[in-house]
Amino acid sequence: MSTITQVKKRSGEVVEFKSERIANAIYRAAVSVGGRDKQLSEQLAGEVVQYLETQVKPGATPTVEEVQDAVEKILIENGHARVAKAYILYRDERARLRSDRVASTDRPSENVPWAKIWHVLDWAVTHDVHTIDSYNERVNRGDLDAIITESEAAYHEDIENASNLILERRKDLKLVIITGPSSSGKTTTTIKVSEKLQRAGIKLVSLTVDHYFFDLEMHPKDEFGDYDFETPFALDLPLVNEHINRLIAGEEVKIPFYDFKTGKRHLDHTPMRIGADEVILIDSLHGLFPDMTQGISDERKFKLYLEPLLQMKTPSGEYIRWTDIRLMRRMLRDASFRAYDPTRTLLHWHYVRNSEKRFIIPFITSTDVIINSAMPYELSIYQPRLIEQFTGWVEKYREDPLQKDAFERASRTFNFLKWITPLDDTGVVPSDSVIREFIGGSVYTY
Repeated sequence: MSTITQVKKRSGEVVEFKSERIANAIYRAAVSVGGRDKQLSEQLAGEVVQYLETQVKPGATPTVEEVQDAVEKILIENGHARVAKAYILYRDERARLRSDRVASTDRPSENVPWAKIWHVLDWAVTHDVHTIDSYNERVNRGDLDAIITESEAAYHEDIENASNLILERRKDLKLVIITGPSSSGKTTTTIKVSEKLQRAGIKLVSLTVDHYFFDLEMHPKDEFGDYDFETPFALDLPLVNEHINRLIAGEEVKIPFYDFKTGKRHLDHTPMRIGADEVILIDSLHGLFPDMTQGISDERKFKLYLEPLLQMKTPSGEYIRWTDIRLMRRMLRDASFRAYDPTRTLLHWHYVRNSEKRFIIPFITSTDVIINSAMPYELSIYQPRLIEQFTGWVEKYREDPLQKDAFERASRTFNFLKWITPLDDTGVVPSDSVIREFIGGSVYTY
């Protein structure tokens, strides 16, 4: 047993020291450069602990930085330079993100789709739903049906525009990618775009990349030891890329089958080939990640990005964050369709966001079109279903140093959700709405 029992975080808080977190961090770095030896990661973590024990005075508490320095040293000394580099880059990236959060800056982010946001903001102001107060006023004077109609129409206009752009390039396209972060509404949007293209004579053939997951035991874990399905490296990206290129070339491939009950992948399972008049469709979190479609020219692929770009200010003058909308969506979907407690969704959201920041958001501006899936009225649907849970989470995690992220998200969401006029009746939500993807009752089968 290690003589080190605690570690000091950057905030000054002291938490329990666990060697498993070191092993998980090393394994994540190894996976990012193609390695998948968990036993070696655990062995190296043991060497890190042994080294720390020789450096830390008896009774002293090492800092997170000291632990990370030790990891880098052991990796390099053991000849794992590529893994060390990946670890160092990830560490540096996290430091930069922390710095960006602290620093006050007026410079626009290069990863923000400003033109689309200004369009959505203009729509919100025009329809008087740009603040919670103005939205509530419209609801309270009986305009809810109008708000729903206006919101759904704006979303469907985006669908129509995206479909038309695809049709304009139909002669060259062989791959349509519909992507976006968790709970952005990809499944519903994919169905709607597919329907419009099929009516125009374009036959889409879906390639389900979830079947390319590695066996569960080979998945990287997050810092808490939970399997991380959000990273693109949970997928066999070289095989995905090979199959897409071969399909476009007219060859037949055999798609693997992933059994989520057993966590096992079965290779060479389902034959697949696309015809000359068919287009591959990919609906994936990581459709923009370069490794997935490497070697395919931009002329042959169309990239559609999805995000709930709500432009609504709270009474304190801050804009509601898109990630908080998606968090509530996923809570309701996970509870309804996966029997997950919403608390589990909240506590796992940290690695959802970490993956988005590293592997999704940096590629937003490389897309051909962006669709806004946000509906101002969806907040009224979520309010009565989640407000009690958020109230409880704020109190439960207020003094828990290990759940600081959960507390901050819960507190931030509670502080705007409490002002929203609640709507108990979901019957007003259209049966084909993207919102049905999260609350149930859709005409579509997911």
